[in-house]
Amino acid sequence: METLRTAEERFDALADWPFAPSYVEVSDPDGGTLRLHLVDEGDPAGRAVVLLHGEPTWSYLYRHVIPPLVDAGLRVVAPDLVGFGRSDKPAAQEDHTYARHVAWTGEALFDRLGISDAVLFCQDWGGLIGLRLVAEHPERFGGVIASNTGLPTGDEGATEAFRSWQQAATTMRSFPTGRIVDGGSLRSLSDAEIAAYDAPFPDDAFQAGARALPKLVPTSPDDPAAAANRAAWASLAEFERPFVTAFADQDPITRGGDLPMRERIPGAAGQPHRTIEGAGHFVQEDAPEAIAEVILELAR
Repeated sequence: METLRTAEERFDALADWPFAPSYVEVSDPDGGTLRLHLVDEGDPAGRAVVLLHGEPTWSYLYRHVIPPLVDAGLRVVAPDLVGFGRSDKPAAQEDHTYARHVAWTGEALFDRLGISDAVLFCQDWGGLIGLRLVAEHPERFGGVIASNTGLPTGDEGATEAFRSWQQAATTMRSFPTGRIVDGGSLRSLSDAEIAAYDAPFPDDAFQAGARALPKLVPTSPDDPAAAANRAAWASLAEFERPFVTAFADQDPITRGGDLPMRERIPGAAGQPHRTIEGAGHFVQEDAPEAIAEVILELAR
C-alpha cells in the first residue's frame, strides 16, 4: 500500500487551532502500520467524549466544540480518519474500504487508547463508521449522539441530493475541499478556515480517501457493506443506553435520517432529541455551541 503523509508545516498557524497533535499506529492490510492523528484534550481521568468527523473534513471541524467540553472536565478525543487531516493517506482509492475504515478507527480508539464508557458524537461518515463501532462494541459506549448521518443498507435508496454528490465526488476534475465544506455550511467560512480544510491535501494525490468515501456509501442492497450494516442495525435494535439525534434543519442530504434511529433503537426512547436550527450539513460549523450543549447534557 502506497501511503502519503502531509508535511507538518501545512498545519502551522491554523485559524482557531491551539491543539497539540497526538498519534497512534494502526495496522495496514500489508502487515505494516499507518499513523493516525487525533486530538486528545482534557482530563485523562475524565469521561471520554469521542468526536468523529466525516468526509472531506478532519478534526478541525470540532475546534469550537472541544473547549467547552474540556472546561467541563471531560476527556475529548477527536481522531482524523485515515486519509484525512494529519493522518496517513493511502494513495489509491481502492485502498479505502468501508470495512477498513471501521477497523482502523476501532483499533485506534479501543486497542491504542483503551476508550470505554464513551459518549460518541458522530456526523456524516463519522456516523457510518461510529455507528458500526457502537453496534460491534456496545460495551464501549455509554451514550451516542448522531447528527446528519445514517447507517444505510442500500435497501432504502438514497436522496437525489446525495446521489448528485456521489457522482460529483468521483468525476470532478479538482476537489476543492475547503470550498466543499463552505458550500455545506450555512454561514460563510473565512478564507483562513477554508485554507485549514485544504491543508491536509497539498495536491490531488492526497485526496484518494476524500474521493473514495462517497461511493462507498451503500446505495443498493448488494453493496459490499450492506450485509454488515444490516447486522449493525440488528445490534442497535438492542442498544438501550441513551441515543440522541441532533440533526440540522437545513441539510438536504440527510433530512429524515433521524427517524429510523428514533424508531428502531431502544435507547432513543424518551430522549431529548434536537433539531439544530439554522444549520446545514456541517452542523459543527454553523452551531458549535448547540452541539457542545447536547454533548454536555448527555455526558452529565
